[in-house]
Amino acid sequence: MAPKDSGAPLIKSMKKLNDNHQETPKMFGKYNIFGFKFQQELKYNNIIFFASLHLLLFFSIITFPWIQKWKLVLCSIVYVHFIGLGVTAGVHRYFTHRTFKASLPLKLFFLMMYAASGQNKLFEWVRDHRVHHKYSETDADPHNSNRGFFFAHIGWLMIKKHPEVIRKGASIDMSDIKNDPILVWFDRNISYLMILFCFLIPCTFMRYYLEESWFWSFLSQLGRYVILLNVIWLVNSAAHLYGNKPYNKTINPRENLFVSIVSTGEGWHNYHHTFPWDYKASEYGKWNLTTHFLNLAAKLGLAYDLKSPSDELVKKTIDKVGDGTYSHYVNENGDIVKLGLD
Repeated sequence: MAPKDSGAPLIKSMKKLNDNHQETPKMFGKYNIFGFKFQQELKYNNIIFFASLHLLLFFSIITFPWIQKWKLVLCSIVYVHFIGLGVTAGVHRYFTHRTFKASLPLKLFFLMMYAASGQNKLFEWVRDHRVHHKYSETDADPHNSNRGFFFAHIGWLMIKKHPEVIRKGASIDMSDIKNDPILVWFDRNISYLMILFCFLIPCTFMRYYLEESWFWSFLSQLGRYVILLNVIWLVNSAAHLYGNKPYNKTINPRENLFVSIVSTGEGWHNYHHTFPWDYKASEYGKWNLTTHFLNLAAKLGLAYDLKSPSDELVKKTIDKVGDGTYSHYVNENGDIVKLGLD
């Protein structure tokens, strides 16, 4: 089914707008906030929502009794890593890129943990990310990093989508998601599942098992929720703007160690955009907890048919379009020996 926001009238009116080089005040106005210029209509509900979340995060950081409530902190850290796998290994590497095949138990685990991340419907996430890869750094890219760090990080969620995002998004093949009855049911009930896995289950566990108050239990999970969102957004912003390009200098995505560490392996972004079908999303195993998890899942028979490019293809790509920062040497046998992070 077509996305709800893929309206042809909007696209048609924008085409007319561009042809005439005029603005249409009813639909668009020139917005300039903190130096960021754009024409799409603001999403005031989202602006209020995200502003409130970050104010609450600031409140929780300065008021939370970190030492006294160390059990809450520890549980939140453990839980956020499981939730992160639902995003990195689940909705990203599995549902979006299909870099491997997953058994039913692993698939259900991914769905539960993705629900706990509190994001959009899975259909929307997958569609937007596939568009992002196919039309990266163009007007069709939902979080085009050419529009600045703020836009790529969170600003894209505060304004209506560019008409090109809608038009190109409608052309993306989403049949694998639409024809999966489990995913259709999941998206239909996503609001209830988010409340359940993002807040209700962890808060109830902390309230009764750890014997903490509802207030501190909820505040800890609210902080965990907002921090994780920002970690996920860093892949769209920092990993597209800061770092080197050893695999492909012709694209924006970079190799970013900091993002790789905090996102459990998603910051090796120059590699990922060069070889998006690689289940590792990186050439290296170090600082890639998601890859270690998938390797373990494969040993347990929960994941199989893991895809990865050959060393020869990687080397040819580096030699052809890399920026020259890739660290390697040839040994006495003529073999490429990687010096990177391993």
